[in-house]
Amino acid sequence: MTAGSTAITGWAVTWSFTNGERINSIWGATTTSNGTSVSARNAAYNGLLAAGASGTFGFVASGTAGTPVLSCTAS
Repeated sequence: MTAGSTAITGWAVTWSFTNGERINSIWGATTTSNGTSVSARNAAYNGLLAAGASGTFGFVASGTAGTPVLSCTAS
């Protein structure tokens, strides 16, 4: 994710798994899931992004890889 023209204090990325995938481990975010819906939110140490700055997170999943559509929000 990349902050726009103003700084942000938190972010979230949401998506749905469509092929039975499951997250085995994640770094740089905390995650919650409900059925196929997944939400990854900033960790305590990486929510603040200056204007124009970028942040990343990653995960390892199992199952048949799909191509989810991501939705990003900032606060």
